[in-house]
Amino acid sequence: MTHNTEEPLRNRAVQVYNILKKHYPQGKGTLNFRSPLEILVATILSAQCTDARVNEVTRSLFKKYKTAEDYADANLQTLESEIRSTGFYHNKAKHIQESSRMLIEKFDGKVPNKMEDLLKLPGVARKTANIVLSNAYEIVEGIAVDTHVKRVSPRLGLTENKDPEKIEKDLMHIFPKEAWFPINYLLIQLGREVCVSRIPYCEKCPLNTICPSAFTFGKRNQRIKNNKPN
Repeated sequence: MTHNTEEPLRNRAVQVYNILKKHYPQGKGTLNFRSPLEILVATILSAQCTDARVNEVTRSLFKKYKTAEDYADANLQTLESEIRSTGFYHNKAKHIQESSRMLIEKFDGKVPNKMEDLLKLPGVARKTANIVLSNAYEIVEGIAVDTHVKRVSPRLGLTENKDPEKIEKDLMHIFPKEAWFPINYLLIQLGREVCVSRIPYCEKCPLNTICPSAFTFGKRNQRIKNNKPN
């Protein structure tokens, strides 16, 4: 990335951040948790699942399982049935149980507060590690790239990459560090409400005047673009 391309990208990133921060003043994570272990489990469950559904499941799950030992000793089939509605429950239950056993064996039953240690846990990639660190310990080492951030970032012209780790590096490069934690949730909010997968609602987007992809998706947006007054 050359200096000639860096400055415009950084300027756009600042614009995106300032506009979204004003549009979503309460922008923050919506997973319910009370401890590092709970945010770890909730984030594992949130893969390909809405936060609302995860919160429904964890309401009872967190009453039953309070420690890493509780998950490690659980009957796997029972745990699977308890998280079934979050989808991919076989893998999620396996990862939760295996991670809990590793927490006991290597980290005294506690969720570690270092990126390199979190990445050793089964089923934990940088996205999950970033969320756990920032929410549980207020440690910001990067930008969590979930499906919404992965979709929205290229549309906004903030990255040309498709790999989550490369997208994260691009975003970290153009956003100031103080924006790393909130921008994740602001982009997620935008992706959930406006910049949806198939045909985004560009007419409702607070970024439609600076987004290079605005009104380029589907017939609805093309019609709106063509009918806009000059």
